[in-house]
Amino acid sequence: MLPRRQESSARRTGGARNSSGMNFRTTVSSVSARRSSAVLPSVLTFLVIVASGGLLLMIEKGMLNSMETPPPRGDGKRLDFLRQAGKQRRAADEESQILHEIRNRTIRAMCSQNMPRSIWSLTPPQRKTLLQHILVNDEYHFLYCYVPKVACSNWKRVLKVLSGALENVNVNIKMDHRSDLQFLSSLKPDEIRYRLKHYFKFMFVREPMERLLSAYRNKFGEIESYQRKYGAEIIKRYRKGYNKNAVVKGDDVTFAEFVRYLLDEDVERMNEHWMPVYNLCQPCAVSYDFIGSYEYLESDAETVLQRIGAPPHVHFPERQTWYKPVTTETLHYYLCSLPQKLLRELLPKYILDFSLFMYPLPNTTTQHCRH
Repeated sequence: MLPRRQESSARRTGGARNSSGMNFRTTVSSVSARRSSAVLPSVLTFLVIVASGGLLLMIEKGMLNSMETPPPRGDGKRLDFLRQAGKQRRAADEESQILHEIRNRTIRAMCSQNMPRSIWSLTPPQRKTLLQHILVNDEYHFLYCYVPKVACSNWKRVLKVLSGALENVNVNIKMDHRSDLQFLSSLKPDEIRYRLKHYFKFMFVREPMERLLSAYRNKFGEIESYQRKYGAEIIKRYRKGYNKNAVVKGDDVTFAEFVRYLLDEDVERMNEHWMPVYNLCQPCAVSYDFIGSYEYLESDAETVLQRIGAPPHVHFPERQTWYKPVTTETLHYYLCSLPQKLLRELLPKYILDFSLFMYPLPNTTTQHCRH
């Protein structure tokens, strides 16, 4: 059961944290809310500076000079399909390269500002979370920090093929997320230090709100264990007019109710499916050699496979036919349907994911949402 809300007097005096399994925090004070809202303008300014740096980087590399002006629409000419596809691939590769270089510069700059620079400078809970999310392959000498809802199931398939536990990535079996995988947390400190220093280290990231929505739709729409463990209690706590005598299955949690739950959660105690990527993989404490993007999943995955020297027959799995992508329109609908006060309070919890990994803050102005 979730802890009951603290009385208003307890909130004002900073009453002791309830130690219930779901670890709900007391309502954010007005002071912390003001602090959170103050974070956003500074981050917006920072992103403008970084974007300007990205333009300079394009000029440095001469990428703007090589860009062609597209022909007017309706001119009646059809380009050769293969040639056009090749141009699109090259353009996507250039765009991905620019993103990686800007992201690397951004991470170096932000991590130099009083952030943990080693896993040994993390708090014990932070280090435990990190080590439990880094997978090890000693044959190909790499470390992979997995992030739920960022193609981690497919990457685990790749790791199992490389270790010989699976014949190929297309084997039709239910993924076991623990067996036949080696976690960095299972090793001794000296073994951890050696691998962090000498192995190729990579991770993948995704637009924060898109990842959050994907977790919400999957866990509360399809997974009964999450509905029972989280959904039922969220409804009992956050649904207005909830009937205490009614049987609650937890399969109809609204997105707004889910967000209210997140606002009461400590980011370091969140479930891994909605914990910020920063807290899962600690990109300041671990110097990653490659940070791929979900938006460039196929090409970035191929880059990683080449970097680790994977055999030619090992490839990244194609998305399953049952996969339901979070489209731009779907994300737009959910975010614009949220009370804007909730969204303003939610964004600071994921602000490091937005700023470190170069994702713009969502536009949910009245004019934008109207369209």
